[in-house]
Amino acid sequence: MDTKSPSPELNRLTASVLKALAHPIRLQIVEVLREGERCVCEIVDSIEGQRSNISRHIGILMRAGLIEGRREGLRIFYRLKMPCVLSFFDCTHKVLIQQLRERARMLEEL
Repeated sequence: MDTKSPSPELNRLTASVLKALAHPIRLQIVEVLREGERCVCEIVDSIEGQRSNISRHIGILMRAGLIEGRREGLRIFYRLKMPCVLSFFDCTHKVLIQQLRERARMLEEL
């Protein structure tokens, strides 16, 4: 097993991808796309946000390489470009559940 640390450049690039995910609306968009390809109108309906705001967040996710779009007539359908990001989400959710359990245990001990 190679124990060499990632290069500073790789860490910088990783941080930029994580930064693209670091907004509740963008997290919701990724969760909506977990179910498969969606057009902007479907994403807007699922998130109940303003179309222009959601389009801006979609652009950020696209520039980060996390989602991609496909044009069909007048509509653009978006999908996860890297579905492996969902594993990160699932792991993060497990961390949060564990934190909540630990806090509940601490409160019970008081």
